Parts: sequence; C-alpha cells; structure tokens
Amino acid sequence: MAKKTLDDAYPSNTSSRAAQDTPNPIWFKPIMFGFMIVGLAWILTFYVSAGLFPIPSVGAINIVIGFGLMFIGFLMTTRWQ
Repeated sequence: MAKKTLDDAYPSNTSSRAAQDTPNPIWFKPIMFGFMIVGLAWILTFYVSAGLFPIPSVGAINIVIGFGLMFIGFLMTTRWQ
C-alpha cells in the first residue's frame, strides 16, 4: 500500500479557482465609483442647500440615502478584482 501524500489527501480544485479569477466586466468599476460619488454628492447637496435639496420632504433621511448609496459602492469593492 502506497503512502498518501498531502496532495492526494487534499486535491486541489483548480476548476473553481479558475472561475473565481475571472476579471470583472468593464462596467463594474464605473458603477462602483459612481455609487460612491453619487452618495457623496447627495449628502453634500443636502448640507449645502440647508435641507432644500435633493428631497426636502424626507428631511434627514437624505443622509441615510446618501450613505446607503456609498455603502453599495463600498460593498462592490469586495468583489473588485
């Protein structure tokens, strides 16, 4: 009986690794940075306009909307290759 090597005990799964190493589509990076920039612009617009823009009826929820947009962009950075 032949002695098993470490490679035999834990076979490498190269097919799934190759699927993970595929680059992102060309649209991924502009959308990612777009979410972050639009979120920042949303918050800055709210502060500079003293709450009159972008949506005056929701008040301080505009800050949550801006941070939400930026958060989507930052979540996309975890998938950026």
